[in-house]
Amino acid sequence: MAKPKYYLTTPIYYPSDNLHIGHTYTTVAADTIKKFKTLQGYDVFFTTGSDEHGQKIQEKAAENGLGPIEYVDTIVASIKKLWEMLEIDYDSFIRTTDKKHEKAVQEIFTKLYEKGEIYKSVYKGYYCTPCESFWTEAQLVDGDKCPDCNRPTQITEEESYFFRLSNYKDKLLKLYQDNPDFIQPESRKNEMINFIKEGLDDLSVSRTSFDWGIKVPFDEKHVIYVWVDALSCYLTALGYGTENQENFKDYWPANVHLVGKEIMRFHSIIWPSLLMALDIPLPKQIFGHGWILFDDDKMSKSKGNVIYPEPIIDLYGIDAFRYFLLREFTFGQDGSFTREKFLHRLNSDLANDLGNLLSRTVSMVEKYNEGIIPSPKSQEEVDASLRELAVSTADKVEEEMDKFNFSAALEEIWKLIRRTNKYVDETMPWILAKDENKDRLDTVLYNLSESLRIISVLLKPFMGKTSIEIRQQLGIKAQANWEDTKIWNSEEDSIAGNRVEKGNIIFPRLEIEKELDILEKANQALIDRRTKKKEVGKVEEKKEVEETPEVTIDDFAKIELKVAKVVNCENHPKADKLLVLTLEIGDETRTVVSGIKDFYSPEDLIGKKVVAITNLKPVKLRGIESRGMILAAEDDQGKLSLLTTLEEVKDGAVIS
Repeated sequence: MAKPKYYLTTPIYYPSDNLHIGHTYTTVAADTIKKFKTLQGYDVFFTTGSDEHGQKIQEKAAENGLGPIEYVDTIVASIKKLWEMLEIDYDSFIRTTDKKHEKAVQEIFTKLYEKGEIYKSVYKGYYCTPCESFWTEAQLVDGDKCPDCNRPTQITEEESYFFRLSNYKDKLLKLYQDNPDFIQPESRKNEMINFIKEGLDDLSVSRTSFDWGIKVPFDEKHVIYVWVDALSCYLTALGYGTENQENFKDYWPANVHLVGKEIMRFHSIIWPSLLMALDIPLPKQIFGHGWILFDDDKMSKSKGNVIYPEPIIDLYGIDAFRYFLLREFTFGQDGSFTREKFLHRLNSDLANDLGNLLSRTVSMVEKYNEGIIPSPKSQEEVDASLRELAVSTADKVEEEMDKFNFSAALEEIWKLIRRTNKYVDETMPWILAKDENKDRLDTVLYNLSESLRIISVLLKPFMGKTSIEIRQQLGIKAQANWEDTKIWNSEEDSIAGNRVEKGNIIFPRLEIEKELDILEKANQALIDRRTKKKEVGKVEEKKEVEETPEVTIDDFAKIELKVAKVVNCENHPKADKLLVLTLEIGDETRTVVSGIKDFYSPEDLIGKKVVAITNLKPVKLRGIESRGMILAAEDDQGKLSLLTTLEEVKDGAVIS
């Protein structure tokens, strides 16, 4: 039987190489939905992308001395790199500069024009370049400011094509009435209804004041504006308007468009109106989530309160970051991020609850049953209570996930985690072992392990690496299956007889004050690097450069430098920017951990000769001991290259 189809999208983002945690929120949420629906057995297609046309792109490219496409190519590469770091499993990254998209948009525009839905006239009004939005005088703030970004607008007058949006007022209100879940949450729907009732003006859908965009095919002095261009990506990502429309036939209409609340008007008013005009079925739902604020203020580079995801992930791992985003905030509402909240949540939920449960369970199986998960022998009332909660949790998670209530879904999982921890205290396996009550001890150890097996599957859409780690420590080889969470002692996912494999503590407890300082410095260091990178090439006044302190030949002689051959290289299992290298240095083999994953992949390095400091004091980096350091050079544009020798030299050779 064919799997049911499911299509979801995030907005087609304006390309920025400085995406903060607020920007990542929608994409992490969408990726979690994809992983959850896939685990349930759906065939899921997930679209994201970049909106690359328009006046502000053209202006920013010129500021950087680049053509628009060269400018956005670099930024799109950095966005994709971040999505890879966040383990975002998208199926289509659609760019508005893709040729297939441009051709389809021209056909869409022509079809709307031929149907009389688009006409030519002259536009005069207030325009905000950063938001790419036109506003009436009544909508402005403080006389001339954009109501979205509070920047000054400019009065613009130019020839334009218009979409007859005013014709869709009654149709939209009827759509909302007949489909009460079309806009969620309810507060967003009420905002849109009130906006529409004030009346809809026809919408400018072309521009002549700039030329970076898709040309109107029958009037090339006009370029097609963002509403028809970017919004159509949800169709063209599926092949709409191309020779191969199988994906469009299979997956459209979209199950849900996830968007930030600031662009709800475009997605719930303009987008369905365009689709109705094109006689294309409407998406089933538009969900407008809230903002992540910083100390109750919207994150903004100009305010200096931006928190970036990369330092958090580097320090604490991808799963800790994803867990916090999805657990701390109710998806449809605004939420405030602070470093203190993040670190306290890691300690309370991840270290104390989940990490402690896994560690103590595996340790007790090792200590009391030679590392083998036993079969259950006797059942008591306390066992039944745990079992009933465990097998009923999946249904509760499904109910919350159907409403995109990630926080509540995770709370249901944590109820089971906390209940299992309580079960340890209730049954006291250490007393059972002391009393040599083997049958009862076996049952308790099995029940703890079985609860963790179910938890490992429940967590998979939210925390993929953690799910895998739990299953590895429990000796589970089978793939996680959602339906097995509803069965106690599943035959498909059986654990009795497995040998546990105790690993590192998955979430070590943190010293909050110490970590606050580390996290703040790491975030600021990233800001400084990006600022420095942007300033490269700008004319600056010459400044006196502090001289590097001199060293003596005796100082230099203390450093042992040798040529080393990389015989193996792997990604660090607990850090996203670290590589674990195995170096052959003469007759010796040693492990070195290096933060060069942004610049090299493991396969790039195997077989290469590098220069290593071999007499550094060993240090543990995220659980792996590093014995030495490989040397690299980095220029002022952030390009990094490992040091090697000009001629072929045998590994182990001393550099002097």
